[in-house]
Amino acid sequence: MEENKNKEGQLNIELDQAIAEGTYSNLAIINHSMSEFIVDFINIMPGVPKAKVKSRIILTPQHAKRLTKALADNVRKFENAHGEIKDSEQPPIPMNFGPTGQA
Repeated sequence: MEENKNKEGQLNIELDQAIAEGTYSNLAIINHSMSEFIVDFINIMPGVPKAKVKSRIILTPQHAKRLTKALADNVRKFENAHGEIKDSEQPPIPMNFGPTGQA
């Protein structure tokens, strides 16, 4: 387990080993209501007609906006260091592909 040192005014964040390994995702489906944004992370495999949501993150609208800004800033920094990220052509996702209410 890793910990940040807790200095005055800093948040102590712990990261356990299972979470530190991460979960791979190559598709995110985003839905929202007046009070929250729901981001489902999915790993789809070529030729497999079914996929499961691997992780669901629920955010307030304010946090979703902060995350958007932080992600855009990190993409910009990455591209400055490594060159432009090319957006490859992806086949369209079928309209019936998405959460079915099962969690």
